Amino acid sequence: MLLDRTFDYSTQPVAAAGLDGDGRRGVEEFLYREARLLDQRSFDEWLALWSAEGRYWIPRHHGQENPFEQISLCYEDGMLRETRVRRLRNDRNWSQQPVTRSVRLVGNIQVDGRDASGRIIVRSCVQYTEHRLEQRHLAGEAFHKLESDGSGGWRVYLKRVNLVNCDGVQSILEVFL
Repeated sequence: MLLDRTFDYSTQPVAAAGLDGDGRRGVEEFLYREARLLDQRSFDEWLALWSAEGRYWIPRHHGQENPFEQISLCYEDGMLRETRVRRLRNDRNWSQQPVTRSVRLVGNIQVDGRDASGRIIVRSCVQYTEHRLEQRHLAGEAFHKLESDGSGGWRVYLKRVNLVNCDGVQSILEVFL
């Protein structure tokens, strides 16, 4: 599944979103909720936000089109996201002694349109601060491709985080951005 080269990583819309004000507000609330779940370390609830095919990707290079031609800082499917959550929760995980505390600010949310399969493409800016022994700040733009969950809500099909300093020297990205 992770090596499926037919997965759609594009973030350029091919159609208008067609969302009214309430629909756009629902998308914003979804992104705010995702940020809160991560900051509260509510990982099971966060994992439930994802579609079965969902990918989490942090490119290593500006303008990187896919995770196959160049290395990425992070590239995970459902199995790898769940594995990371188990590792984060493990009492013997030395890299979480003490645990990482984080807070993120999500803003400038724009619904750009839809992809070829009708998924909503949402762009936002993220300011992320974490503390574990020392404080670190990261910033970037996030793209979420959201698909309907069938009950008026959303599921994440793709979350791509383009860090401003993606091509710089990075310490370990232990928790999710």
